Amino acid sequence: MIETINQVFALFRLNYHNQYYAAWSDAEQVKQVKRLWLEALEAYPTAVILRAAQHAIEHSDYLPTLNRMIEACRHCLSDLGLPSPYDAYRQACLAPSPKTEAAWQHPAVYLAGRDSDWFFLANEPESKTWPVYREHYERWVSRAARGEVLQGPERIALSAPTEDPPSAEEQVTHLARLRKEIGL
Repeated sequence: MIETINQVFALFRLNYHNQYYAAWSDAEQVKQVKRLWLEALEAYPTAVILRAAQHAIEHSDYLPTLNRMIEACRHCLSDLGLPSPYDAYRQACLAPSPKTEAAWQHPAVYLAGRDSDWFFLANEPESKTWPVYREHYERWVSRAARGEVLQGPERIALSAPTEDPPSAEEQVTHLARLRKEIGL
């Protein structure tokens, strides 16, 4: 993630040269600003941050503020139909079972939950599960950002019964046999 922030600042330095040096005149100040940006953007996958930086460069003549960068990250996620990482995490944790039948906002939400382990998400505290889920979600979002079409859960349809139900006579016989087996 640190490397991603460094790449973003390198892009800004190249594209907004004079504004960059006017805003952040010394190396110590740049370190502090990078630390602030790192903390504010840590929830977003690296591919989204880089895409948002490119979006900011293409759509603004001015060096973006942290607030505009967060907006650009949200814009890039929504362009892909993806919820924010924390919203995806909440959706995965609160989804009913069976998970394959839940209505997922995006396949990446389901895939990250599956990779994180549904039992783990349901039974451990958020302090343990959120970092694990976020890591998996970032991986899937990065793949989606590169243009890969993600497939959600495969829903298996139940087949129609292959044999006719037993007749009333056969049902009575089966029931009598079961009662005898269990001693009723």
